[in-house]
Amino acid sequence: MGSLFYGDNAEPIQIEDRALAHLKIVIATKLRRNESFTLSWRHPDGEPTGRSTIWLPPSIPLRFVFASPETPQLSREWIENLAHSAN
Repeated sequence: MGSLFYGDNAEPIQIEDRALAHLKIVIATKLRRNESFTLSWRHPDGEPTGRSTIWLPPSIPLRFVFASPETPQLSREWIENLAHSAN
């Protein structure tokens, strides 16, 4: 399970490594283009039921931490779908 650290919040957002690797590509691309957007997710099992949304402006500090040292296989289709939904 990977972690996305958002801003100065010490509590990470837990995301499965492969999903986080795909999100990292889309997030980095959008922020490099100076585009802001929202990121939403359902709360994982073991947390209160619901979903959360954060606003990602280019100025926000982010850190991606992966549990596995290996880069997972990436799917071009998954990246394109995520990028499309971020627009």
